[in-house]
Amino acid sequence: MITNQNLLIAGLALALSAAPAAAQTKDVEGSKDSPLASRYPGSVIDNYKTKQFDEFSFPIGKVTSQGAPKSLHLEGKITRISYTFPQDRSPLEVYRNYESALKRAGFETVFACSGDACGVARFHMTADWADVWYGAGHYQFSGKLARAEGDIYVSLHVAPGTTNLDIIETKPMEGGLVTVNADALKGDIGKTGHVAVYGIFFDTASAAVKPESAPALQEIGKLLQQDPKLKLYIVGHTDNVGELQMNMNLSRGRADAVLKALTTTYGVALDRLQAFGDGPLAPVASNRDEAGRAKNRRVELVER
Repeated sequence: MITNQNLLIAGLALALSAAPAAAQTKDVEGSKDSPLASRYPGSVIDNYKTKQFDEFSFPIGKVTSQGAPKSLHLEGKITRISYTFPQDRSPLEVYRNYESALKRAGFETVFACSGDACGVARFHMTADWADVWYGAGHYQFSGKLARAEGDIYVSLHVAPGTTNLDIIETKPMEGGLVTVNADALKGDIGKTGHVAVYGIFFDTASAAVKPESAPALQEIGKLLQQDPKLKLYIVGHTDNVGELQMNMNLSRGRADAVLKALTTTYGVALDRLQAFGDGPLAPVASNRDEAGRAKNRRVELVER
């Protein structure tokens, strides 16, 4: 069945394919164009990678004094496609073609800049997603397409001879992969005085507890029912992506949300719980890669 989304994608692809693309045999093995945007005519893919779930610092402003652009933290499926384009084509011409096609497809401009107005820096856009802005001849477009099934963000960076296209399809991480039970929680608290809970889920930069957190919250409620004398600190933790104060506030907000859920939905007395936020100040793994950051994003139960 042909849907409006199919037509949107097809229209965008046609808008960028006025001439035959470079031979596929010259592309990096395993690479392909995105259905959201075909390559500029004559371009060749020289870098391609995709991850079903990762995080990305999406540029929403020029490079700051900290050496990276102001950014929005996103999570979801990420695809990077980097092209080399013909040397007789200017970065501005390539950029304008992509920019106009993305806008026609419904992408709203979140941020755009060119040359020195972008700032000059080499920076890491979280984990494997690095980029370089060098001023003159560089163009950046950050766009968003709102969809019911999850928003799509596109970070387009065009420099002399090179097009870098990062596509972030926001979606929740696959849940249900880690189970929590009251006996295990009790055992860890008895041994170390605290336990990390990874079955409580939040959207990126949000303190609202997601519905798929119910099984973990139910087991925490069961733990407190089984031991009426047990009192807990609920402590929120984050990774180190973003500003410190933002993460401190976010971790406290998440701890407050868990406390509210336990007292309003699972019948736990309010005087048995207290909420605090440690932000990124107590990591249990390195924040240098996504595996470590995922461990650091947690809620801990600490015996009072």
